[in-house]
Amino acid sequence: MEPDLEVIQIRPGESFATKAHGYPYHTVRWHFHPEYELHLVVATTGRYFVGDFIGDFIGEFEPGNLVLAGPNLPHNWISDVPKGSSIPLRCQLIQFSEGFISGTMKVLAELGSFDPVLEASRRGVLFGADTSRQVAPLMNEVQQAHGVRRIELFMMIVGLLSRAQDSQLLASPSYLPDPSGYMSAGINKALAYIRENLTKSFDEADLAAIADQSTGAFSRAFRRHTGMSLVQYVKRLRINLACQILMSDDHASITDICFEVGFNNLSNFNRQFLAEKGMTPSRFRRLLGDNINVAKAA
Repeated sequence: MEPDLEVIQIRPGESFATKAHGYPYHTVRWHFHPEYELHLVVATTGRYFVGDFIGDFIGEFEPGNLVLAGPNLPHNWISDVPKGSSIPLRCQLIQFSEGFISGTMKVLAELGSFDPVLEASRRGVLFGADTSRQVAPLMNEVQQAHGVRRIELFMMIVGLLSRAQDSQLLASPSYLPDPSGYMSAGINKALAYIRENLTKSFDEADLAAIADQSTGAFSRAFRRHTGMSLVQYVKRLRINLACQILMSDDHASITDICFEVGFNNLSNFNRQFLAEKGMTPSRFRRLLGDNINVAKAA
C-alpha cells in the first residue's frame, strides 16, 4: 500500500505550521509529506508505524510519545478507541520545511548542533520521557502563539531536541525515504498538482489526465485516498488559505481574498466559508481581532 501525499499549508507571514487535532481525523492515515514533523501524543494509546508500507517500525504509543519524522518519511498513529467514539484532542504537531530550517541554520551558526537530529529524523527519532515532559508545555503554547513568540518557542524546542540524551531511531539503518516511488502513483501526482495550483482553475478531467486514469477511476481513487470528493477537498484547502490571509493581512478586503484563493463569485465564497467554518469571513476576522485584543490586554 502506497502512502498518501499530505498537503501542508504554512500560513503567509509564518515560518512553520502548528496543528492540533483529535481522533478520528481526516489526516490520520498512512501518509508522507516533504516537511519535517514534530508529533506529540496528548491523549490515547495505540500503535504507530514509521518507514515503508508494511511498517519498517511498529511501536506502541501513549501520551507523551514525541517523534520527529523527517521529510518524506511515511508514518501513521492509530489510536485504540471504541468504535463510534471520538477524542477532541489527540496530538499536537509542528511542521516545517527543509528550506526554512536550512536557511535559518545558515544564518545562525549556533544551530549546527541541531543538524544531527535533522539527519537522524530521516529514519524517525523517538524522544524519551524526560525530553517530552520539557517539550510538551512549549508545544501547547506554540499552538496559540503569535509573532516573535512563535520563534522563541520554536527555538526553545529546537534546543531541547538538540541536547536530548534519551532519543532513539525508529526505521532500520537500511531505510531511505524515496518519495519518487510514492509520487509515481497517479493520485499523488494529482495531489501535488493541486498543491502547486490551488488557486487556479482545474477539474477532474485535468487531474485524471495527470494521474493517467479515466475520470471515473480517478474520482473513485481520489475519494478513497482523501475521504471526500475533489470539489470538497479543493474547497477546504481554499477556505483554509482564506483563513490564513484573514489572519495575516488586516487590510485585504473580503472580495480580494475571495478571488485570490480561487473562488470566482463572492456570494459563493461567503456561503462556502460559512458552511466550512460556521461563520462568515467578516465575522471570522472580527472574532480574530477580538481575541488578539484580549490577548494584548492580558
